[in-house]
Amino acid sequence: QVQLVESGGGFMQPGGSLRLSCAASGFTFSSYTMKWYRQAPGKEREWVASITQSARITSYTDSVKGRFTISRDNVKNTVYLQMNSLQPEDTAMYYCNANLYWGQGTQVTVSS
Repeated sequence: QVQLVESGGGFMQPGGSLRLSCAASGFTFSSYTMKWYRQAPGKEREWVASITQSARITSYTDSVKGRFTISRDNVKNTVYLQMNSLQPEDTAMYYCNANLYWGQGTQVTVSS
C-alpha cells in the first residue's frame, strides 16, 4: 500500500523557518521524482518544488527560489522541504507528490 505521510507543518512568524518531511512507503521511492505542492484557501493547488530520483536536479517555483530547498534521502525514503524566510503568502496546506500518489498534507501558517 502506497503511503506518503507529511509532517513538520505548524505556525510560524514571518521570517521564520520550518522543515517539512514526507515519509514514503509502498513503492520504490528512489525511482520517482518527488514534488511538493501547496494549496492556499480559495486557491488552486500549485507546484512548489521538484527533485529528481538521484537528487541531481532540483527546481522551484519563482516565488520560493532562494528561500526553499528540496532534498531527499533515498535510504530513509523521505523527501524534505526546508523553508526559510517564511512569508504570510506561504500559508497553505503542503502536499508531497510522487506521480499519481499524494500525501494528506501538512498545514503551514505564517502570521504575525
